[in-house]
Formats: sequence, structure tokens, C-alpha cells
Amino acid sequence: MKVVKVETNEQLQDAFTIRKKVFVEEQHVPYELEIDEFEDDAAHFVIYDEDQPIGAGRFRFIDGNGKVERICILPAFRGTGAGKRMMNAIEDYAHASEINVLKLNAQTSAIPFYEKLGYHIVSDEFMDAGIPHKTMKKELE
Repeated sequence: MKVVKVETNEQLQDAFTIRKKVFVEEQHVPYELEIDEFEDDAAHFVIYDEDQPIGAGRFRFIDGNGKVERICILPAFRGTGAGKRMMNAIEDYAHASEINVLKLNAQTSAIPFYEKLGYHIVSDEFMDAGIPHKTMKKELE
């Protein structure tokens, strides 16, 4: 498995395809909420198994901090370490960009995954696209 920062339109389309499969088809998030006005301002990432895209994520700079968004792995590859590899790549990118604080809005079902990576809850539960979330934060070393 290899995580790449998106550099080509083909890689970006791979990211969108994975996000559509996970968020729109599996979780029933409306497409117009999933692909939003921040796509052009974000750094996108795709994880490949061989040449097959299996996961995606994006990162944005907001108020001097980093925001991790749209982390998703295809169901067949969950539990394989793909999500951790994705997060490590995004954190490395943030650190190289001199960002020391990362935030994300985690679906409540994914909170244990993010806690294992050092994130902690900093908000009450809220709904986003009909799915319960909590904001989480991590300070990079």
C-alpha cells in the first residue's frame, strides 16, 4: 500500500471515486454535500493497493492550523492499516508545512480509530450530513 499526495487529475478522480463509494453510496451522504466548494483549496491524498485506489482523504489549512477531512477506506481494506497509513501521510505533510495542530470532525463510530492515533475529543456531539460527529484535535510533535 502506498499513499500519494494528488498531483494529477487522474489521481484526483481516484480520490473522488473512493469518496463517492464510501460517503455517498455506503453512508448515503448527498453528493452535493460530499464534493464541496473547498476541493480546489485542499491537498488531496489517495492510498493505492498495487494500482487500485482503496482510500482517500484531504487536508486544508484553516486559521494557522490543519484540518483533516474526508478520510475514507473501502470496506474490504478496513482493518488492514490503510487508514493509519493515510493519516500518517497527512500528518507528515502537515508537519512539513509547519502545522503543529490538527483538527478533524470524526464520525462517532470512528472516534476509537482516531484516539489510537493521538487525537482527543474537543466538542460535544453534532450532526453533519445526518451522521453524529465530534471534533477532535492533535498536537504534532
